[in-house]
Amino acid sequence: MTTRRFLLSATVAAAALLPAALLAQTAAPPPNYPPQVGQMVAAVKKQVKTINLQQFKEAFDRKALGTVIDVRNENEFADGFIPGAINVPRGLIEFRIWKELGFPGAVDMNRQLTLYCATGGRCALATKSLMDLGFTNVTSADMKFDDWAKAGYPVSKPRP
Repeated sequence: MTTRRFLLSATVAAAALLPAALLAQTAAPPPNYPPQVGQMVAAVKKQVKTINLQQFKEAFDRKALGTVIDVRNENEFADGFIPGAINVPRGLIEFRIWKELGFPGAVDMNRQLTLYCATGGRCALATKSLMDLGFTNVTSADMKFDDWAKAGYPVSKPRP
């Protein structure tokens, strides 16, 4: 095979692969979980009170969110959080929330609690869990934390 024919063959082969390579770059990555999880979160969001990013920011500015709870994992919280938020990871909320709210003393079950996470899923599930425990004034922020940060809204870091 001559060099010219080889280069032509290589060019044709590369061109055939190009659309697949471009498609792979532009296609959305598959979710990290099956569709049932998204369906469950969507169903829970219909059962709990939610607010969007704009509503959260307006209430934040008015100091009208009550106790703000970041339900992300500790390592996510360490990377930055909404000022004034306390970290109670979603996987432990049923156990750790009590100490944060004054247990073993009297706990005000009507205390205003506003939960947020990275994308709005975990806080919806945590909100439902707190409601199941008897809390009556719980709101889930249906927003992305990254959108909060990208908008230039305040983000705190833990003190060393």
